[in-house]
Amino acid sequence: MALSLAIVDAFTDKPFSGNPAAVCRLTADRDARWMQNVAREMNLSETAFVVPRGDFWALRWFTPTLEIDLCGHATLATAHVLWESGAVPDGSAIGFRTRSGMLGAKRSGEWIELDFPALPTAPADAPPDLLDGIGARPVAVAQSTYDYLVELENEASVRDLEPDLSLIARVPARGVIVTAAATTPGFDFVSRFFGPRSGVPEDPVTGSAHCALAPYWQQKLGRDQLLAYQASPRGGIVRVEVRGERVALGGKAVTVLRGELRDV
Repeated sequence: MALSLAIVDAFTDKPFSGNPAAVCRLTADRDARWMQNVAREMNLSETAFVVPRGDFWALRWFTPTLEIDLCGHATLATAHVLWESGAVPDGSAIGFRTRSGMLGAKRSGEWIELDFPALPTAPADAPPDLLDGIGARPVAVAQSTYDYLVELENEASVRDLEPDLSLIARVPARGVIVTAAATTPGFDFVSRFFGPRSGVPEDPVTGSAHCALAPYWQQKLGRDQLLAYQASPRGGIVRVEVRGERVALGGKAVTVLRGELRDV
């Protein structure tokens, strides 16, 4: 029996921008080795596997090399696929059971809004290889649950960054977030995300990183609602709102491929 498979560009409304994720709809649980093989075959930053569980859906995410605990863009893509396919009625909220607890998704006009945990940062000393890997002078260094966060002096420094990924791969974290206040009109901050240690050299748009970026910039800018741009070559827009211990992540999505995965 073939399984439904889609590739969705997340945090964008234009094909071939944002962050592509593969979404595989399962009819029953599959073992992690099989899912990892599929994710390696897809060779995208994340492949999501979703299976119905009564009133909610079980959701797991894999990079080409490992299973991860939290992923924003693949969750956004999964919600988009479930609504678009009719598996969930359009307008109905979706609950996902994940390794990071229960996550939510709902429509908010043209946007999809995700309910994710906030991941506040704390000031930290830069570990060996971090600053040499970034190759830029930091304004501040902090650490969240999964990543190091490095603030640079301006948006141009973030956009022009040419990191040494072999050094960043030695940093003991899922990845490294580089960020600065935005000078592009309409945006509050920009960022990039590098995760070579997790099999993702540069992630186009990283929803889970914004669970740390949102409270970080909330404290600096004094506002709960912010609009962010991830300045990767593909680029993407993330709307964030800090709600206590949770963060609302808003984004759009567009399907670029629908097909079937042979159940092998």
